[in-house]
Amino acid sequence: MSQEASLSEEVVRRSSAQLAKLRTEIARVVVGQNAMVSRLLVGVLARGHVLLEGVPGLAKTTAIKSLTAALDAKFQRVQFTPDILPADLIGTMIYTPSSGSFQTRKGPIFANFVLADEINRAPSKVQSALLEAMQERQVTIGETTWRLQEPFLVLATQNPIEQEGTYPLPEAQVDRFMLKIKLDYPSMEEEQLIFDRGMDNFSDQPQPVLTTDDVLQLQKVVDQIYLDPSVRDYIVHLTRATRSPEQYRLPEFNRFIQFGASPRASLCIGKGAKALALLAGRNYVTPQDVKDIALDAMRHRVVLTYEAEAEEISADDVIKKILDVVPTP
Repeated sequence: MSQEASLSEEVVRRSSAQLAKLRTEIARVVVGQNAMVSRLLVGVLARGHVLLEGVPGLAKTTAIKSLTAALDAKFQRVQFTPDILPADLIGTMIYTPSSGSFQTRKGPIFANFVLADEINRAPSKVQSALLEAMQERQVTIGETTWRLQEPFLVLATQNPIEQEGTYPLPEAQVDRFMLKIKLDYPSMEEEQLIFDRGMDNFSDQPQPVLTTDDVLQLQKVVDQIYLDPSVRDYIVHLTRATRSPEQYRLPEFNRFIQFGASPRASLCIGKGAKALALLAGRNYVTPQDVKDIALDAMRHRVVLTYEAEAEEISADDVIKKILDVVPTP
């Protein structure tokens, strides 16, 4: 039996209906930002952490809180500041004089969804404390290693314009994020609705429509979405084009790309494309799914040269050109 045949249309239809209900509930609170909500759902379905980048006031925190409320999941928000310590995030050992022993005090990382607000305001030692949790989904406190409860996602925000008091994220940590989403301002109609709601003191909150058990089941459905070998090869070619652009008729890009995307980018594109397929109500991935997720999965994994910066060429520009050049199956 093929992978495509093993996932029935009825399962996909039922799963899509659950996701549609979830999106509707989030939309009651979050105005617009459909692309951001879609990518947050991709992260949830594909077990991938998400980094949101945008100026203040674009509903980043509101969207994340609405998502977790609609999923009835355990949520923790951590405000990253220059004086935060690793123990403030993962926890520490507390000495109890009465018993003469140490007890573990777990930190806010022990939740289903962790909002790392303004993650680039914390020093590198705190950012590095997230690495084990994000990759291995476990935390070591003292000599004890604790497994984190599934589903577990880190949803981080950062401000791209206010650089005073910020620390650049280490490359190793940036690569742990499945997607990096760049947010834009709302449309005229959306902003008018936001204004009206704000003036009317709108305070509605999402109601739980799914559970964490439902999320785990949806993740299993995503795993079974069919990925054709030709689409798989297409994903690999896209990633390799960032490392060897001359092989894809883009020799001039050697001047602009210092480091290309790692194989982890291919995995993230594949998993993200499967999640998009389920959101669209399909049990198979199309090349368009790959194109739709490729930019978000690769923009933070392509390191440009100073020459590219001097010519005002961004990672998005490079990836878009690669998407134009690499043949679509």
